Amino acid sequence: QVQLVESGGGSVQTGGSLRLSCVASGYTYNMATLGWFRQSTGKDREGVATIRISSGTTLYADSVKGRFTISQDNAKNTVYLQMNDLKPEGTAMYYCAAAQGSWYPLNLDERRYNYWGQGTQVTVSS
Repeated sequence: QVQLVESGGGSVQTGGSLRLSCVASGYTYNMATLGWFRQSTGKDREGVATIRISSGTTLYADSVKGRFTISQDNAKNTVYLQMNDLKPEGTAMYYCAAAQGSWYPLNLDERRYNYWGQGTQVTVSS
């Protein structure tokens, strides 16, 4: 089992920045891919960014390209999501997820992820 704990959410104004963190514990040795997803009220969960642990390859949703950056610190078993130039549509619960497998091409298919955190709320006001 892998446990994921997110932190760093909060309330910001449009154009502001936040940095989310997700610490993994447990059987982390078999994690291959980490990702960030978000879900707004009344909407389906959507993929935001993902990173392949071994290579550092990343992928972003079109809606966040150029504004969000996913990164990892393997020594700390931590994945980050730096979010800049936040917009009101970015208001959502943000979830960290981990996958045991590697798939090609890399994509944001949430069905690939085995473990999920409890989420951290991000609210962007206009």
